Amino acid sequence: MSVGRRSRANAAGRLSVLVGVLSVPTFVGVWELIARSRIVNAVLFPPPSTVAVAVLDWIHSGQFFGDLSASLFRVTAGFLIGATGGIVLGVLTGEFRLVSSLLSPLFHILRPIPPIAFVPIVILWFGLSEAGKLFLVVWGVFFTVWLATHIGVQKVDRGLIRAALMLGTPRRQMLSEIVLLGALPYIVVGLRTAVSISFYTLVAAELAGAFAGIVYRIEIAQQNMQTGQVMGGLAALGLLSFVADRSFAAIAERAVWWR
Repeated sequence: MSVGRRSRANAAGRLSVLVGVLSVPTFVGVWELIARSRIVNAVLFPPPSTVAVAVLDWIHSGQFFGDLSASLFRVTAGFLIGATGGIVLGVLTGEFRLVSSLLSPLFHILRPIPPIAFVPIVILWFGLSEAGKLFLVVWGVFFTVWLATHIGVQKVDRGLIRAALMLGTPRRQMLSEIVLLGALPYIVVGLRTAVSISFYTLVAAELAGAFAGIVYRIEIAQQNMQTGQVMGGLAALGLLSFVADRSFAAIAERAVWWR
């Protein structure tokens, strides 16, 4: 690469970083100006400064960290349960035709049903217990991870599997060391997608009846017309989802380095 082309690439890279750094402050500044200009109703669309005050009040009240821990527990536990089930059944349906014939049609029928559609029946089944909230998060995560794993297993080179079986590799070892590792890039994509989905389904889970949680606090604030806290809760939810996504991406980049 010539010196001129390299310098232009470096300049474009620095400009991209600068734009990325300034994007959020610029958005917040424009939001503040619009909200303060009386173009919109400041009660319904409060400026960021009002939202910040509401969040600080939320923290000082002692409720924030309780809500945060409750929501994180639901997301983490639901993600782990749903992802584990999705990977195990995805390997089985992807590798064994009989298991696929038995389960895949059922999963394809159930997969498009959004978790929020289950809120009424979950309340009837589980009441206001944590089990119902975990069920909804698991539902959203499971089918995403299952489909990615199922497709990934089917994409594994069949020649490698036949060679392993001809060399006398035990079936269990073949599944873990060849099939699972071969499908891992697809599984990681499914898991990363499921990270975001777990936060989407958290909304349905906490609307199913909760006494703590970020979405629960948003709902209470909405009922009391505390729009600043509503916006603050949404911002907290978005920030949590962003941090979780970026953290998973960084871990996956190191774990699946051969992608």
